[in-house]
Amino acid sequence: MKRRRISLLVFLLCAAVFLAAAWLTSCDLGLMWSRRAHLTDIALKLFPPDWSFAQKVFPLLWATVQMSVTGTVLGAALALPAALVCARPLPGFPPVKQVLRFLVQVLRSFPALILALLATFFLGIGSFAGTAALTVYTFAIMTRLTYEDIEHAPLGPYYALRAMGSPSLHAFFRAVFPEILPSYLTNTLYLLESNVRHSAILGYVGAGGIGLLLNEKVSWREYDKVGMILLLLFVTVALMEALSRFLTRLVQGETAIGRLGKRLLLGTAAFLFLLCTLTLPPPDLSRTSLQMVHTLFTGILHPDWSLFFRMDRSGVGYLLLETAAISFVGTCVGMVFAVPLSFLSSSRFFPAPVAWTFRTIITAIRSVPFLIYGLILIRVCGPGAFTGVLTLAVCSVGLLCKRFSEAIDVLDLRPSQALEAMGASSMARIRYAALPQLAPPFCSALLYRFDVNIREASVLGLAAAGGIGAPLIFAMNQYAWNEVGALALGMILLAWLVDLLSAACRRLLR
Repeated sequence: MKRRRISLLVFLLCAAVFLAAAWLTSCDLGLMWSRRAHLTDIALKLFPPDWSFAQKVFPLLWATVQMSVTGTVLGAALALPAALVCARPLPGFPPVKQVLRFLVQVLRSFPALILALLATFFLGIGSFAGTAALTVYTFAIMTRLTYEDIEHAPLGPYYALRAMGSPSLHAFFRAVFPEILPSYLTNTLYLLESNVRHSAILGYVGAGGIGLLLNEKVSWREYDKVGMILLLLFVTVALMEALSRFLTRLVQGETAIGRLGKRLLLGTAAFLFLLCTLTLPPPDLSRTSLQMVHTLFTGILHPDWSLFFRMDRSGVGYLLLETAAISFVGTCVGMVFAVPLSFLSSSRFFPAPVAWTFRTIITAIRSVPFLIYGLILIRVCGPGAFTGVLTLAVCSVGLLCKRFSEAIDVLDLRPSQALEAMGASSMARIRYAALPQLAPPFCSALLYRFDVNIREASVLGLAAAGGIGAPLIFAMNQYAWNEVGALALGMILLAWLVDLLSAACRRLLR
């Protein structure tokens, strides 16, 4: 009874926060409905795509994949030793652990697009800067996930080996690393898939890939060419997902290949990584100087504190509040659509043709970069926070469906089968047999997506969709590093508060 009361109280609190956030972001479904014809017109203009444009897209698409593969592998490789330093159960100097954990938290606060723009100031325009940004982005996320896995792994065998005189590193790789390896590889594969979408918009700030061309064609309203780019992105993401699913099953022991197959797989992966890395264009350091680096870091480390005390829309407080509101409403709206879609895409509850159709639709939704949704939706609803809400809602549908579907795939079907034998409908089986099991993983996925949306909302300002992103990027382009320092500090504080909130919610769900 007490747990039910707590759940009801949490639900009512979330509902109140949702209504307040929807009011702050000027959500107006009537406006969306009245201008739905604009969205339909744009969608129809995407097809048929301009097939002749494909020859111009392929080189930039290769650069996008190149950045994703190299950035993901390097970031994941660097994250493992960093996680060993950060993990509290492993030996080390506590102040060093705290400093590195703080650095990881700071890096996690910024989306890949902001990191890419910063990288262009040091490494010049081009794919090398984009690869460096994705490496840092992957490093921060993988370090956090890996040291959390280490801290939750069974450490009895590790301590036993240490008591027998085994060196710490040897004991870790013999006792702990095999426990966290499946999760480590699964997280790396997931980041590889998501980095393809991130790298598709890095060209927007001059960091290489297909992003600049995609933004250019959207801005010029050459929607048949946009359709060609999105079609090729969809094929790339679909292939990445298929490969990721196969490798995930292989890592988790759900499928097996022979020794020759493993050697071929490792050899192909190594060849692809070397090909992507060795063919990267070199950085352009012609505009980088020690004076520029000194000016940048001096400005960032001496933020403009007046921005924190402004009470208008340009103040850090209002910008962060708007960013959080956009993220929260977008996540909640995305959840409303993701729950039914995730069941419809599961062959455990619906016929295989129906499930395959909805899985394809969901993959198509995920293959479009979030900034492109913003650029399209702004032509429907106009500039403002409501466009940001719609953008994050659509993007949330894609990722939440993937996470929800994974939870449904490992669902215990015996209660559902018992209800089916009693003549219960599909909806009744979902309501009484599936949802009680799925509530914890669904809530965990929602918290993760909200964390992601906080970062993505911070750059939606580039599409005039509200939030703190536009002032931050404008300040960076104008070399106003004191303002950059203040806005960046605000983003770090917001990400830290969201982390604390997520941790509290997870403890409540246990």
